[in-house]
Amino acid sequence: MIPSKEEWMQVLELRHGKERQRAFSNATVAVCGLGGLGSNVAVSLARAGIGKLILMDFDRVDITNLHRQQYKVIQLGRPKVEALAENLREIAPYTELELHNVKITEENAPALLAEADVVCEAFDNPVCKAMLVNVVLEQMPEKYLVAGSGMAGMKSTNLIRTRRITDHFYLCGDGVSDVNDGMGLVAPRVMACAAHEAHMILRILSGELEA
Repeated sequence: MIPSKEEWMQVLELRHGKERQRAFSNATVAVCGLGGLGSNVAVSLARAGIGKLILMDFDRVDITNLHRQQYKVIQLGRPKVEALAENLREIAPYTELELHNVKITEENAPALLAEADVVCEAFDNPVCKAMLVNVVLEQMPEKYLVAGSGMAGMKSTNLIRTRRITDHFYLCGDGVSDVNDGMGLVAPRVMACAAHEAHMILRILSGELEA
């Protein structure tokens, strides 16, 4: 049985407090890239009661994704935006979802991100990461941006941290590791970085701006 929205909000307010939960419920967060980082970030934000998530990815669920991303075997081959939306509706039925099955570019990013209070960069490709960071910082400097850099390999998760780069830009990760250095991406370390991103977003929305 699905709880009513009133019941849902009562539980969230009990956990987060009314004022903080109101900030979460009124917020719109754009998650750019729905792989290991983005799918885990989206799940955490939905569980926290974020009012609206804008989900963006042009990829489809592949068997190589399943060890670290929030998808199911039965969703193989489906667009990630659709599969993740399906899962999020089961987890947090009252979070509004806006889906864009599209590749984010310098040209379309401003329109896609216009409504977002916070932008979460969660790409795998470093070129795409740099593009989005540059677009947001240069064309939308009033928006908060939380990005990831360095979560590969088997080193300690304690090396993953959140740094405040500028007033509106935060970077999460170890800042060093790369998927091309050897072992690649391992679920717990990717999830640890995603947790840093999600938690920083919640802190920003709470008015707690220090990393």
